Amino acid sequence: MPRPALSRRARLGGAVAAAAVAGTALFGAGQATAEHSVPRTDKEIPNLTQVQDKIKAYYGDTVTADGEHYASPASNYARQIRGIEAKARTYLTGALAKKGTGKAKPAIVLDMDDTTLLTYNYELKVGFNFTPASQDEYLEHTDMAAVFGMNDLVNWAHQKGAEVFFVTGRKEAQRDWSVRNLKNVGYAVPLDRPHVYLRDKEHPPAYLPCGTTCSTIDFKSGTRRHIESLGYRIVANFGDQYSDLAGGASRRTFKLPNPMYYLP
Repeated sequence: MPRPALSRRARLGGAVAAAAVAGTALFGAGQATAEHSVPRTDKEIPNLTQVQDKIKAYYGDTVTADGEHYASPASNYARQIRGIEAKARTYLTGALAKKGTGKAKPAIVLDMDDTTLLTYNYELKVGFNFTPASQDEYLEHTDMAAVFGMNDLVNWAHQKGAEVFFVTGRKEAQRDWSVRNLKNVGYAVPLDRPHVYLRDKEHPPAYLPCGTTCSTIDFKSGTRRHIESLGYRIVANFGDQYSDLAGGASRRTFKLPNPMYYLP
């Protein structure tokens, strides 16, 4: 986030189509394929209600007495996250022990939404129908939970010598809410402006040559290159979207799962 205000149907359908293109068999026979990006019949389109039900089951949907939805730490989503974190910890143990070339300090870069902060409650609250206004209202008044275990992984990496940077497509006006949320859910790392990069489309920084026309990949990869120009070597980049990870300027990438929406 932020992302185009697509309809619930378009956003969920985009996630299914993206997964199919990536070769992920979510729904078995009859799903839309890369060859049939425009379905030829209705049988190639997953049923929207069934897609939502599968998403809820994957996250272990838990509903509180006041009707709030939360993901379960015993869910398949949480198990998958823990597996990725275990691989990242093993990799970082070695990467942070090595001395890089020159004086460059090791760093990790992380996206926010569904990489470090879990949007599941927000998505269910708005019926998977993102709008900038609903996002502002939610972020101003509500803290998203940390993605299971990511706060521990990030704090551990920082203690092992990694500088931590957050690079998010959230707009600059959401900075205070975002920093508050990260602090409140246990990210015990520097969260000042030099460590948290949000997107300012109206006044883009000079280090982004694409200016006001930057795509998500342009913005994120350009920001990573800027971080490296400050004397860091990015040993790992974490994101839930492929657009978080594309464009280089990272020794290794870690893709976190997110079946709720797709951002090109």
